[in-house]
Order: sequence, then structure tokens, then C-alpha cells
Amino acid sequence: MKNKIYPLIAFFVLVATALACASPLGNGGGGPSSSDQVATMVASTLQALTPASTGGETPVVSAGILPRALYFVNNDNAGIAQVFRLETDGKTLTPLTAEPSAVSSYDVSLADGKIVYVANNQLLLINADVSGRHILVDGGPIDPIDQFSTSISNPVFSPNGQTIAYGYKGLNLYAVSTGVSNRVLEQKANPNATSLPGETYAPKKYSPDGSKLLISIIIPNSDGSSTGIYYPSGNALIPLTGDGARLCCSEQAWLSDGSGLYTASAMVGFFASGLWKLDAVTGKSTTLLPTDAGGGAFNLAAFPYPAPDGNLYFFYNTAISPDGVVANAPLQIVRTGSDGVTGLAVLRPETFTFLNEALWAPDGSFVITARAPAENIFQGSIVELYSADSTIPMIPLAPFGRQLKWGQ
Repeated sequence: MKNKIYPLIAFFVLVATALACASPLGNGGGGPSSSDQVATMVASTLQALTPASTGGETPVVSAGILPRALYFVNNDNAGIAQVFRLETDGKTLTPLTAEPSAVSSYDVSLADGKIVYVANNQLLLINADVSGRHILVDGGPIDPIDQFSTSISNPVFSPNGQTIAYGYKGLNLYAVSTGVSNRVLEQKANPNATSLPGETYAPKKYSPDGSKLLISIIIPNSDGSSTGIYYPSGNALIPLTGDGARLCCSEQAWLSDGSGLYTASAMVGFFASGLWKLDAVTGKSTTLLPTDAGGGAFNLAAFPYPAPDGNLYFFYNTAISPDGVVANAPLQIVRTGSDGVTGLAVLRPETFTFLNEALWAPDGSFVITARAPAENIFQGSIVELYSADSTIPMIPLAPFGRQLKWGQ
């Protein structure tokens, strides 16, 4: 029975990741979007867990604990998902959007602090001071049969803030200076059946120099959904291959020179677990930690981050499962050399069982986590800060957050 259940859960997680789903807590007075409906499937149990957010609800902590402002999605007082900013003091929480329907996905420009987001199937942009709200693209009604391609999704700023990549009937690039949007990759026919929605794309993150864009390659009703690297200068797509290219894997992390990425998975059964390094030129993945850890155990890894000190930080553990299925196993924060193996050191005693997100400090000195309080909650939750120095206690930041991102 488990072998049937976990693939279904994994597919729902894949869907939620690909579309950066709207809040699982509902969209308040706004009409339901396709992202809301997907979120309801995978995370409906969160509906009673997220309190309304105001500037005074986060715990009081020391000033200047964050190197940059922290952004995330939470519900406003009306129960509608909005973008919030937590200032560097770890205390001051400011709502940045005030949409009548849920914000499903967003991004922050590290160049000028502008915020791009999706609500009511529209792509919107506001300035860092939340002024100047205007609609960039209106996607119109969402086709209930083909929600993937007809939903605007996953806006991502280029490092210089001049381009916004987003998903809508393919991959699109919006030029901020001219207001022109071009579809650079058109949706393809579904290879499994022409009657099914077609293969489409959603951006994930630019390389540090902006020359490459990691994207999701989504094939509805298929386990073939994967990732690829799009080169804007040559309009070329390099599909990533191997187990490390699976869309199910935890958030991928670019190397600082843009030559490749690290990616990891802590789920066994429907997908392989382990740690991989992906080459941005060939698209091939090299296994650093194989699924098989020996002695009947599996290597589990999540949220890798190559830090400026040359080390790799990630969440790791091994687990034994007689039926070959592992999900929600406890993980610990570790540090290794760049190969993911050398000098493996456990940095803290805590274990993380329902870890939905992890955002590393730019220098790798700490990580901010979003951990669910219970199983089968796949998006966000309690936001906490854990230092790589185990002598520093955990710092609570917010009762709920998802889509954690650094600002300026």
C-alpha cells in the first residue's frame, strides 16, 4: 500500500513545486485559481495553522541578526496569501502586497528591491517601497483542463533586475525597461498522449552571472518531469539528465561560477535519493552520494549550498527501510568538502523531520528553515534560524512562512 501512496504524494509535491502553488490556507475573498486548487490537494491541513500576520506577532530577538531582509508568503488578516518582509532585526514584519486574491508565487530583485508576483493569474510588479503597482501580463481565465500552461507561474528576476522570466504557455522573458514580453520556449505536445496537456516550462533560478536559467520541464501525468538549463543568449535548452535532474529533488543550488549545480533528494521509493552535481554545459549529473549507503541503508540529502568558504552545507542522514520507501526521515545539518563526502561533520544535534524549505545565509553561517508541524504538509510552516555554530541556540522568526527568499 505504501508503494502506491508515496508516488501519489511525490507527484503532488512535484506539482506544488513546479507551479509554486498559492497558499494552502485558501485565498480569502478572491476566486480560486488553479494553483489554489493544487495546493488544496497537497496541503489542505494547513488551513487552521497560519495566524493572521501583523508587524508585532513575530518573536522579539536581537537587532541585526539577518544580513538581508527576509521575504516570504503568509496570510494577511483576511486569510489571503500575501508577500511579507521580515527586516534584518528579525522582528519587524511588513506586509508588501494587498491583493484581493492569493499571491501564488513571487520574486525579489536583488538589484533594486522590486517585487514581481502572481495573483488572479496576473503578473504584477511593485517597487521596493510597495509603490507603483501595475500589471505586466494578464493571463486571463485558467483552463481547468490545462492548468499547467494557462497559469502564470514562477516569476524570477535576472541578477541585474532587467529581465523577469515566468511560465505561461511555455517560458517567457519580460524586459523591464521596454515592457515587452517574449515567449522563448513554446509548450510542446505531451509525449504520452496528445489528448493530455502539453509539456511546458517554469523558471527556477538564474545563474549568478545571469547567463543561464534553471527551469522545470513539466509533463503532466508523467514521472518524466525534469529540469533543464536555458541559455538566453543562444535560445538553447540543455536538458539535465540522471537521477539528479528529477524535478522532485530539493531546491538546486548554483555554483558561484555558474558552471553547474548541486541537487539532492531525501525521498526513496518513487525517486532515487542522494546528492548530485550537475554540469551546466553537458547537462549530465555526477553522483556524489549514491542512493545505496550500504548495509541496507539509504543516503538522504536535502537543500545543498556551496558556501564561499569552499565547503558544501546540506541536510543529511541515512535510513533503513525494509520496503524500500523513505519519506520524512530525520535529517541533520552537515558540512563537507565540495565533493559532498570529505570531512563530513554534523554541525548541530537537532533533527529535521518535516523540512519543507531551507534558505542558507550567503556565507553559510546559518540556515533558515520552514518545518511543518505534522506529516503531509508540503508547503512552508514554522520559520526558524539555526546557526552553523551549535553553541548558538535556535532563533524563532515567524509562526508561518513559505517561499523563503533573501532581499537586498
